[in-house]
Amino acid sequence: MTKPIIQVEHLSKRYRIGARAKQVDSIRDTVANSLRSPFRYLAEMLRPPTEEETLWALRDISFNVVPGEVIGLIGRNGAGKSTLLKILSRITQPAQGRAVLHGRMGSLLEVGTGFHPDLTGRENIYLNGTILGMRKTEIDRKFDEIVAFSDVSRFLDTPVKRYSSGMYVRLAFAVAAHLEPEILLVDEVLAVGDLAFQRKCLGKMESLAGEDGRTVIFVSHNMQSIRALCPRSLFLREGRLQMDGPTSEVQAAYYAEIRRQEITAETAVNDPRHRRGSGAVRYTSIQMQNTQNDISYDFMMGDTVRFVLDYQVFEPVDELYCSIVFRSGKTAEVVTSALNLLTKKPLKPGYKGQCIVEFANLNIRPGDYPLQFWLGNHLAQAYDVVEELTLPLIVSTDQAFEQVGFNPSYPVGYYNISSLLVSNTAS
Repeated sequence: MTKPIIQVEHLSKRYRIGARAKQVDSIRDTVANSLRSPFRYLAEMLRPPTEEETLWALRDISFNVVPGEVIGLIGRNGAGKSTLLKILSRITQPAQGRAVLHGRMGSLLEVGTGFHPDLTGRENIYLNGTILGMRKTEIDRKFDEIVAFSDVSRFLDTPVKRYSSGMYVRLAFAVAAHLEPEILLVDEVLAVGDLAFQRKCLGKMESLAGEDGRTVIFVSHNMQSIRALCPRSLFLREGRLQMDGPTSEVQAAYYAEIRRQEITAETAVNDPRHRRGSGAVRYTSIQMQNTQNDISYDFMMGDTVRFVLDYQVFEPVDELYCSIVFRSGKTAEVVTSALNLLTKKPLKPGYKGQCIVEFANLNIRPGDYPLQFWLGNHLAQAYDVVEELTLPLIVSTDQAFEQVGFNPSYPVGYYNISSLLVSNTAS
C-alpha cells in the first residue's frame, strides 16, 4: 500500500472572537490597573473564551493523500478551506490534531505576496522566488521560462508599480507556477486574469499534476476547473469534513447543500447583484423544469430541458428577443446561445408575458453548465440579463452511453444543441 504523502489526523483550529478587552493608552495605565486589582486582572487575562467568543474554523478533520493525487477542496466562503491550507503550509498552528507532510511543499495562497513595487520585474522574480522557497540556481535555470510564461519580457526592467494589474498577476503566477515541490497547495489563484491567461494557468496546473506527477490540493469556486483537474474532492461545511470521494459525487452533494440557500434561477430575479441591463423589460420569474413540469437542475444526457420565463414591460419597446446562454469549460466559455424572437409588435408598460423554451435531446457531454438569461432587441441592446447563478444546469451520463463507447473527452461543442420556442403567452 502506498504511503500517504499528506496525513491529516483529527485537525481542529479555534479562534477567539468577540469584544476585545478595553484598550489602555499607555504602559503606565496597564501597570496601574494590574496593581489596583491584580487578581481580577489576572483572571480576566487567563479566562477561557465563552462559547460566543469561540469560532471553530476547523473541527476534527481527517484524511490522507497519496503521492501524485490531485485533490479539490470545495465549500462555501468561511467553510475552513483557506485555514486548512494555512495549517498545511505551517503559516498557523492547529488547536488540536496534527498534519504530517512528507516532502518539499510549495503554496500559492496569495499571488504576488513578496513583490516590491519599486523593484523591477527582473528583481521581483528573484525576490519572490526566494520567498517561495526557490534557490538562486533554480531561479537562474527557470528564468527564461518564467519570463516567457508571464509575457512581460518587454517590461522586465520596469518597476512593477507601473505594471497593469493583469501584468502584475501574470508575473506573480509565472514565478509561483515554476516551483518544484513534491506538494503544491493552490488557493483561488486562478480566479484572476483574462480568459486567455486563465486557460494558460489551467494548462500549467494540468502539467504539474499530470506530467510532473506532483501532489496538489486545489481550492476554487470554479466547479469546471475542479472537475477538470481533480478526480477526488473534499467538501467542507462550517469547518467539518462533510464528504470525501469522487469529484462528481462531492459536487452533487455541494450543490444539494447550497440549493436551499443560494442564488438559483428562481431567486436571482429578486437579487440586483445578478442583474444588469436597461430595465425596459425584466424577467419576473425563471424556472428550469423537466418534462414532468417539476423544477430540476439535474438532467441525463438526451433529456429535454424546459425553461419557463415570465417577464414584464416597464418602458415602451418595439420588439423583444430572449436568449439562454450555456457556458462550460474550465473558464466557462460559451457553448451555445439560443436567440428566440418573442414579438415584433410594440409593447407598452404593464404588459406581462411568458415564454417556454425547450432544449430537446440534450446530447452534450456531462458537466456543469452555468446559465445566462437575456432579454433585448435585435441590435443586442440588453433590457435584462440574469447571470452568475450559483447553481448551474448539471448534465450526467449513465451506463447506456458507456456501453456504446461514449467518450467524455470529446470537445464540449461536439454535440449540437437545438432550441424550440414552444409558446409565448401574454396578459
